[in-house]
Amino acid sequence: MQKKFFTSESVTEGHPDKVCDQIADAVLDDIFAEDSSARAAVEVCATTGVVLVFGEVSSSHKSDITSIVRNVVKDIGYDDSSLGFDYKTCAVLTALGEQSPDIAMGVDEAADYIGTDEYDRTGAGDQGMMFGYATDETAEYMPLPIMLAHALTRRLTEVRKSGELSWLRPDGKSQVTVEYIDGVPERVDVIVLSAQHSEDVDAETIEKELTEKVIKAAIPEEYLDDDTKIYINPTGRFVKGGPAGDSGLTGRKIIVDTYGGFCPHGGGALSGKDPTKVDRSGIYMARYICKNLVAAGACKRVELQVAYAIGVAKPVSVYVNSFGTGKADDETLAKIVSEVFDLRPKAIIDKLGLDRPIYRATSNYGHFGREEFPWEQLDMTDAVKDALNRYAE
Repeated sequence: MQKKFFTSESVTEGHPDKVCDQIADAVLDDIFAEDSSARAAVEVCATTGVVLVFGEVSSSHKSDITSIVRNVVKDIGYDDSSLGFDYKTCAVLTALGEQSPDIAMGVDEAADYIGTDEYDRTGAGDQGMMFGYATDETAEYMPLPIMLAHALTRRLTEVRKSGELSWLRPDGKSQVTVEYIDGVPERVDVIVLSAQHSEDVDAETIEKELTEKVIKAAIPEEYLDDDTKIYINPTGRFVKGGPAGDSGLTGRKIIVDTYGGFCPHGGGALSGKDPTKVDRSGIYMARYICKNLVAAGACKRVELQVAYAIGVAKPVSVYVNSFGTGKADDETLAKIVSEVFDLRPKAIIDKLGLDRPIYRATSNYGHFGREEFPWEQLDMTDAVKDALNRYAE
């Protein structure tokens, strides 16, 4: 018997870094609602009383950045100065330029473009390696630790916004350690839950209410036992939070956004970037491919790496690791990926419908494992099965 423990974390939408991710993607959605060919790399930082929106945008549409920022901050729940951050009074600074023409020319017409195929014309917006992952250990084809961590933070937000726990404030974090036996998740070993709260609530109430109304509501009973260790607000106090307690920045929660550390990450952030940036569209496509491979029965668990050169449409490499669970060897699975799925940026954008205002919804509780997103579709399983059969002949 082989035993191991794996830990993943999540954060609420009031976490300072997630405040910034949401603002960046709200700006992107505002642009894409009017201009589907826009180019954007929007970054945001926030601290006490200040939000700075900066980066590059090339678009025919001019966004009202101040209104977007205030609406997002209000929606999150920072609506009173007593919280240390308030949508009505925070200063909004903007420093947005246009996309570099040196990048634009490689995206508009790929360096190796020859012929008439429009998908060959659009080059990748950056170099880099993108990873995808899927596993059959959950119904969502996601690792269990990150799904449970997201369930906790989502539940924290639900009971706060509904008023069920009126003393909760927007900031919060979760961490879940799962015990695996021979590669199968068996139980939750440790839960850490940190929740911002008002000054007038005592620690005993916090612990009791969060245990009953958040932890037991979010974590399936079969994963909890008498040996599960629970830590709630381990420092004993979490009153000052959000951008007033810690500065926020886009792109600092990329492991929360993806697989909770279960597979490598190429390093590129997602929020605020238009889909010509393959560190967004490429990661979505890699997840889409992995999920369809596992759902098709090609393997039980798989990691995919796709690498690009800036200004070049076709990836420079495709790597598959099925951890010994594949019905074919990894080299064959890599060939199947390249044959069945078009990995050129414009093809990805068209296949997944990425030139639409769909992005703010991705910026909380993970970009993966949620059926509402197009990269979670299981519409390529038959094509994968057909390819497997061809290689088996």
